[in-house]
Amino acid sequence: MIKTLFYCVLLLIAIPSIAKQQTVILISLDGFRWDYIEKHNAQNIKRIADSGVRATKMWPVYPSKTFPNHISIITGLLPVNHGIIDNKFCDKQRGDCYKMGKGQGDSTWLNGIPLWNLAKMQGLKSAAYFWPESDARFNGMTPDYYYHYSKHSDYLTRIDQMVEWLKLPKEQRPSFVAGYFSLVDSMGHDFGPDSKEVYDAVQKMDKLIGQFDERLKKLSHDVNLVLVADHGMSALKKDKTISINSLNIPKAWTVKNTGPRVLIYSGDSSIEDVNRAKQKLRLIANNRYSVLDDTTLKQRHYHGTPRIPDIILETKAPSVFSFDGELDYKGTHGFANTDDMAAMFVATGPAFKKGYEIAEMSNLEIYPTIAKILGLELIRNVDSDGETLLKALNE
Repeated sequence: MIKTLFYCVLLLIAIPSIAKQQTVILISLDGFRWDYIEKHNAQNIKRIADSGVRATKMWPVYPSKTFPNHISIITGLLPVNHGIIDNKFCDKQRGDCYKMGKGQGDSTWLNGIPLWNLAKMQGLKSAAYFWPESDARFNGMTPDYYYHYSKHSDYLTRIDQMVEWLKLPKEQRPSFVAGYFSLVDSMGHDFGPDSKEVYDAVQKMDKLIGQFDERLKKLSHDVNLVLVADHGMSALKKDKTISINSLNIPKAWTVKNTGPRVLIYSGDSSIEDVNRAKQKLRLIANNRYSVLDDTTLKQRHYHGTPRIPDIILETKAPSVFSFDGELDYKGTHGFANTDDMAAMFVATGPAFKKGYEIAEMSNLEIYPTIAKILGLELIRNVDSDGETLLKALNE
């Protein structure tokens, strides 16, 4: 009897899955550039970073746009694998085009298993307050608790709701919660990353996150708070704007997006027609933009799906495209990875080491790391093993 009890105790020690269930709160501050903590004096977020883990720079997937990166963070997949290759794009096989949020009505645009579903599939509750496409039925499922997006939703109300979810009885309480806030990104677009308006937006979010952190500490159970951004922000110059209308793109072709990247779909045109158009576009570029070649796209893992356009034009900051050559905003993202495109990553809680610094990481590392914290098995392949970020976890 004593011998049997001894082996049972050893077994309990050896099996990590029976350890105390962890809780993870994943908050996205859209457009919060890697250097905004110091640049715009985010004292609360710095305090949280100092108490846990901070990456100096977290690199977005290509392209550095909102929806591709949020879906990559939540699925662990590159855009060509989760399907959302830009905020707006077309699918040549479907004969249809995607725009932000379209997954709510048609989830077949989306692939992968988001963290809220991975948790749900393995017996945990999950919740999301406005993470992009969190109301889409990935795998025929939604989070246990979620809201349809509304830009009019009060920020404090969102925090209040997340706290209320975490106060639910254990059987109903989510172990994974995702939340999203767009203010810093909106001000970055309107006024540029160096503006007082962005400073004020960072101050507002910093205060909100500081209050949230204090409320989390008062809960009856420990939680891990993970703060991320999808991308950074670059300043623009109006006189560097390129008119798409001046490029003589055939009128029958479909042009998606302005800003740093223009996606061109040629319809039923021949490869020869596409190649001739590429050559003409290169001849008139005058170092203002690049016509991306297949080698570059493969290096960026941006190929192999009918959603990739026939031609991609790309600028470097501070230059962007607009249809008429006019520009009514002062900042943007979507450029190939430069320092300005790098995003924030900060995490604290019982799962994370204290005072741990990471020089650089990919946002694809978040998925396997949070899965590990929650004790979840990865039931499909993802595009990162999380090696860098996993080292930031307590053993």
